[in-house]
Amino acid sequence: MAENLLERVQRDTRDAMKAGERELVGTLRMVSNALQAEHKEGKGDEVAVLRRERKRRLEAAEAYRDGGSAERAAAEEGEAEVIERYLPAELSDDELGELVSAAIDGTGATGPQDIGKVMGATMPRVAGRADGGRVSAMVRERLGG
Repeated sequence: MAENLLERVQRDTRDAMKAGERELVGTLRMVSNALQAEHKEGKGDEVAVLRRERKRRLEAAEAYRDGGSAERAAAEEGEAEVIERYLPAELSDDELGELVSAAIDGTGATGPQDIGKVMGATMPRVAGRADGGRVSAMVRERLGG
């Protein structure tokens, strides 16, 4: 049976503990806790959890950097990089463009009033491989919104 993401993170946490990598263990435990909470709530969207946690770390890093704490900002960015290892590969602009075009054709969208329809058709096909903001921007651009 294939290992799910939570099991993989837990295995990697054990390996990091054995290797004495304290900072990595802390980051992986945070990821594991977030994934477990998502499962308990019945949502089970692991990729969304990882994207949210990564985004939080990047926003915190920016805030620390703006506040003059470069060391803490670097730590947050390091955590974001660890989280990134578990995310699926991002779609290229061309690949995303093809999905958006197919959704526009499939829904018969003609203008900005159809953005929601196209987003609804595109996001399941994206399957966590592109940020919703990036998808939305491309849909808006294509529909003249």
